[in-house]
Amino acid sequence: MSPHLTNSRFGTLSHGLHIKASAVDRLVAYSDADWAGCPTTRRSTSGFCVYLGDNLVSWSSKRQHVVSRSSAEAEYRGIANVVAETAWLRNLLLELCCPLSHATVVFCDNVSAMYLASNPVQH
Repeated sequence: MSPHLTNSRFGTLSHGLHIKASAVDRLVAYSDADWAGCPTTRRSTSGFCVYLGDNLVSWSSKRQHVVSRSSAEAEYRGIANVVAETAWLRNLLLELCCPLSHATVVFCDNVSAMYLASNPVQH
């Protein structure tokens, strides 16, 4: 191993992901997206953050691969991304023998996207 890498690694032991004890044992996710935010491609950007109790455990901000026709569609794609992430996190916690007893709550600021997500006909 390179001495530079070794010194760098040991010099940053205080950096990292610190998980604090929390009485809350549920995942809570927040999702948001813009609509056609890129002026050249007109693609939207969506992002999310996921909390386990009071601890931020996952986050993302990415440009969407397709052009959305409405803000509801852009937000719905963002919700789909965060739901996939929370499903993966729930399975990871189950593998680590830390199953969650409460359902995951996903917050979104677009009513139309929430109607689309909650409509079983759309799935």
